[in-house]
Amino acid sequence: EIYDQPNNIHHVFRGRISEINRSIEFPDKVELLLDPNIESIRIVACGTSFYSGLVSKYIIEQLTDLPVLMDLASEYRYFGTKDDKSLVIGITQSGETADTLAALRKARNSGCKTLVVTNVIGSTATRISDAYILTQSGPEIGVAATKTFTSQILVLFLIALKLGLLKRKIGADDLYNYIQDLKKLPKKVRQVLEQSEDILQIAHQLKNAKSVFFIGRGINYPISLEGALKLKEISYIHAEGFAAGELKHGPFALLTKITPVVAIITNDSTYDKMIANIGEVKARGPQVIAVAEENDTEIEKHADFILRIPAKSNLLSCIPIIVTLQLLAYHVANLNECSIDKPRNLAKSVTVE
Repeated sequence: EIYDQPNNIHHVFRGRISEINRSIEFPDKVELLLDPNIESIRIVACGTSFYSGLVSKYIIEQLTDLPVLMDLASEYRYFGTKDDKSLVIGITQSGETADTLAALRKARNSGCKTLVVTNVIGSTATRISDAYILTQSGPEIGVAATKTFTSQILVLFLIALKLGLLKRKIGADDLYNYIQDLKKLPKKVRQVLEQSEDILQIAHQLKNAKSVFFIGRGINYPISLEGALKLKEISYIHAEGFAAGELKHGPFALLTKITPVVAIITNDSTYDKMIANIGEVKARGPQVIAVAEENDTEIEKHADFILRIPAKSNLLSCIPIIVTLQLLAYHVANLNECSIDKPRNLAKSVTVE
């Protein structure tokens, strides 16, 4: 399913992008919900879907200037603020996640408009929401979500582009450039997949770890959360993701010489800060595995190992990065002879609260 992702990217865009008209098209019910007068967006989800929503928060806010609030669905149901001027977006791979369904019902009963991003047509989520968008990923059997995670991000990227156009925060030329970036994505993901053997070599560095830190800034922060989740789900190694600037506010107390740190660093406005954070980590003795751009030579002075991504820093560079981390988790789990597709104590669709 990791290797399905280049094709899945094409499926997400199918029938939704008009390069000639420079427009994004959704079904009529979705178009009605994407109102330029929306004042904010609230995303409710669980697990991996929550992290795809957190990635999308960075994307939507940058392209639309709309504030995006994130809620774990299990918390929103009981404690979330219900604002009927917000569009509530529920993200659920199966469309049957109990907490997300309860949150969507609560939102609708409070007068909010609800939109669902899901992979399963006819699921409960598609029936109880005002409208839905399918990720068009095809069946995903592995319990740990991979292709559906990237598809969710890309659907929300299209929503952000649509709202950016409606609110006149981006123009037709901007949209054209973003479409060109989207068209390059399948090739970049294939390039990551072709590096599987290199990633396997790095996986040996994590095989016997008791705990692993993942760190990043900006959009790479939620990617670090998802990378950590993948490792803990399928290899049973304790892993945590952190915003890199937060390490000194507590997590450094857990850092030892035998705690590998996976640092996601891209050539954006936080590059120098990330280099400084990596220096702080190295001063405490751990090995650092950097996930960095292919043309980044500076990182070689600071990291012990480097996983290269074939992308320049932009809103979509998170996709090749997460595919790299998915493969890393896969190889670590495989080296430890874990049950990768069916990890212990977990279910593909969580239908109880």
